[in-house]
Amino acid sequence: MSYRDSQLARLEVNGKGFDYYNIADLPGIDHLPYSLKVLVENLVRNIDGQNITDDHVKALLDWDASAEPSHEIQFTPSRVVMQDFTGVPCIVDLATMRDAVKDLGGDPEVINPQVPAQMVIDHSVQIDVAGVPNAIEQNMDIEYKRNKERYQFLRWGQQAFKNFRVVPPGTGIIHQVNIEYLAKCVMTKPQGDSTLAYLDSCVGTDSHTTTVNGLGVLGWGVGGIEAEAAMLGQPISMLVPRVVGFKLTGSIPEGVTATDVVLTITDMLRKHGVVGKFVEFYGDGVAAVPLANRATIGNMSPEFGSTCGIFPIDQVTLDYLRLTGRSDEQIALVEAYAKANKLWGDTTDPAYVEPQYSEYMELDLGSVKPSIAGPKRPQDRILLSDAKQTFENTLPAYVTDRTAEGDVHVDSEAKGEFDIKNGDVAIASITSCTNTSNPSVMIAAGLLARNAHRLGLKPKPWVKTSLAPGSQVVTDYYRKSGLQDDLDALGYELVGYGCATCIGNSGPLDPAISQQINDNDLAVTAVLSGNRNFEGRISPDVKMNYLASPPLVIAYALAGTMDFDFENQPLGQDPDGNDVYLRDIWPSNEDIADTISSSLSRDMFVKDYATVFDGDSRWKGLDVPQGELFAWDPDSTYVRRQTFFDGMGATPAPVKDFEGARVLAFLGDSVTTDHISPAGAFKASSPAGQYLVEHGVAPRDFNSYGSRRGNHEVMVRGTFGNIRLRNQLLASMGQEVTPGGYTYDFTTGKPSTIFEASQHYKAAGTPLVVIAGKEYGTGSSRDWAAKGTLMLGVKAVIARSFERIHRSNLIGMGVLPLQFPDGKSAQSLGLDGSETYAIEGIEAMNAGTTPRTITVTATKADGTTVSFDATVRIDTPGEADYYRNGGILQYVLRNLMAENTK
Repeated sequence: MSYRDSQLARLEVNGKGFDYYNIADLPGIDHLPYSLKVLVENLVRNIDGQNITDDHVKALLDWDASAEPSHEIQFTPSRVVMQDFTGVPCIVDLATMRDAVKDLGGDPEVINPQVPAQMVIDHSVQIDVAGVPNAIEQNMDIEYKRNKERYQFLRWGQQAFKNFRVVPPGTGIIHQVNIEYLAKCVMTKPQGDSTLAYLDSCVGTDSHTTTVNGLGVLGWGVGGIEAEAAMLGQPISMLVPRVVGFKLTGSIPEGVTATDVVLTITDMLRKHGVVGKFVEFYGDGVAAVPLANRATIGNMSPEFGSTCGIFPIDQVTLDYLRLTGRSDEQIALVEAYAKANKLWGDTTDPAYVEPQYSEYMELDLGSVKPSIAGPKRPQDRILLSDAKQTFENTLPAYVTDRTAEGDVHVDSEAKGEFDIKNGDVAIASITSCTNTSNPSVMIAAGLLARNAHRLGLKPKPWVKTSLAPGSQVVTDYYRKSGLQDDLDALGYELVGYGCATCIGNSGPLDPAISQQINDNDLAVTAVLSGNRNFEGRISPDVKMNYLASPPLVIAYALAGTMDFDFENQPLGQDPDGNDVYLRDIWPSNEDIADTISSSLSRDMFVKDYATVFDGDSRWKGLDVPQGELFAWDPDSTYVRRQTFFDGMGATPAPVKDFEGARVLAFLGDSVTTDHISPAGAFKASSPAGQYLVEHGVAPRDFNSYGSRRGNHEVMVRGTFGNIRLRNQLLASMGQEVTPGGYTYDFTTGKPSTIFEASQHYKAAGTPLVVIAGKEYGTGSSRDWAAKGTLMLGVKAVIARSFERIHRSNLIGMGVLPLQFPDGKSAQSLGLDGSETYAIEGIEAMNAGTTPRTITVTATKADGTTVSFDATVRIDTPGEADYYRNGGILQYVLRNLMAENTK
């Protein structure tokens, strides 16, 4: 008898019966980490005898904590969550797949989400207006004007696809909406004549989907293409991971925030190395970690490098569910289910068994000190006490011979006259899912603002201040506590509910400030309460970006510069002329806790989420196209029918070796998906800008790369277009390395844009490769970083190491990820990108096997060759199927067609 039959049991909760799959009595379950128990339940529930069998369950139950990953399993998420930057291209792909099914003679209705799919529109609002009372309304008016076509398309998708719902603009950030409303911990659905209770799990088209790990919900970020496959019922292929047990002890001391904790954990785990691993928090100290802090920690799993950063279900989970308005019935079900299936994380429970882990780490929360991170990576933590000296040591790397050394005068129509210099803070933004979902740091920011306001302190005039929370509940408790008035007085008026600065939608700086920054090549800074501070992401005017807690964001706005010592330098003077230091306005933990207790209530969540899917009059007033197939507008510059399925046959063509390949980009370490596929603004002189101008779009209406992801013509032109990208191929060919999307074009013998060169190579029939260093593809779960790579004609990426999501995305688009031999790099092998490359051995995949290594041969201009065995980073049989089919969506589409023609 299969586990799927033998483990089906009944669970009684307050007189109501549920079916559920009992894993508590399975042999070996006790020693498993919480996260792997979740996978066991997922496997048992989804056994089909083909993709998932009893053997998969047994292999997981026999998990050897010390072993390296080798067993493949299929994970079937209970739901899919999306944000609009990555979600719009998902729906474009699904609409295109419907067209492809019809072209192949099938029923377009087979393309429908098989699991609940929810999109939160949160990435499109930009901070065009800030520091005025009605900034949010002005910004939302502009948002709807810019994005009307995209939003109409999403409204079409909502009526055309089953199981697909959209949370309209102006509601909140995806991950905060997820933990406050969408996540159930335990889900239910009809099964036969009964109701099945099963574990909530999800994948999301945003890497910070791991925020939901704080609720005990297993989930992580994937690329849009993988999310689409999951929506269509395709399990996610993965190796059973190593699990790092991270023990928490102690409590957070005075003056330290949850942000400081998560930056410390990020620093520790990056140094330890957790890419591709699960991280699980355990120990007696976990019970003392508030749910909001758990969510903050889980949120930054992508910055750790881990797949997830999860906490178990316990009383803290139930208390949060109650606070956020979940029903008593739902809370009772979560508790009963967790206890029945040995998922309850209370270490004082007599039935609790401490799990075994692959690796162990520990942090005493009492040892954490105030910190920031930057200037270009979230794992580069800096103690606040060292921030001034570290900035001064770092600054020389960001100045050029054009950079002004002293003060530069600014005469601003809106801000007045003042001087700015290197290191000045141009943007100080309270933003992002990492922190705005956490009342402790948000209330701390409000109290610091109150204390500063009472003492007469103000941000410096060159600082653009903004407040963009992830939920309307934040506004409710700010108003009830009266703190919004103090924030307003410091220029922190509400600008919108969305990702804003953290995704790069910081909006324009004051024109006079921007002009002087650029005319004098100043190295100014941004400080944000976010999770991403990569080069070129936050603002084109800003070179150096720092992550900090919300109260520290305000502190830096008051200081006006990163070149500041908070311990020894005053922020200003009170009305009596006394110096005011940061310690004088920093709120105590007791004040923060008392304010939360008096201003945050369950009723706020119930009220705000009662109409979460309704939208305002702007949303309701949109004209909505009808029909099961989308009527593509050939003149649209926002939404275009994708080309990935053009000419696709019922069976895939054989995989082929290739030779004569040229290097399109020769890159270093820590190349992010922001470098590969930027999300922010772009200039009219860029290939994407030229395309839009040619199609009648004025530069003021360009919007952002992120908003244009429904149009592949824009996105392919923006691939590798980040203004901070440095393609060392130019240096190899004796050319100046111009930052941005430039390369050396071997067809013309001179530098050009990457897009222009790719078109020349395509016309010549020349395949392309990308050469890179360590941590290639770190950052956002940005499927266009893989889509654009494919569309440029790149056949393979050869790197020293890959981040998890981007490696998966490359395979999902049919691009081969190859890894240099251990200890080797392009430099150690004497390669500089000027060679031609041949890749031999991948054709073995046509026989159903995936070679561990294949031969790469680089031929130099003088005819000499360098050969090495590159590791094929196709890690599972499922990934091999995707690659053989030219991508995951082609694989899914062919399977759906085959099933519906039986």
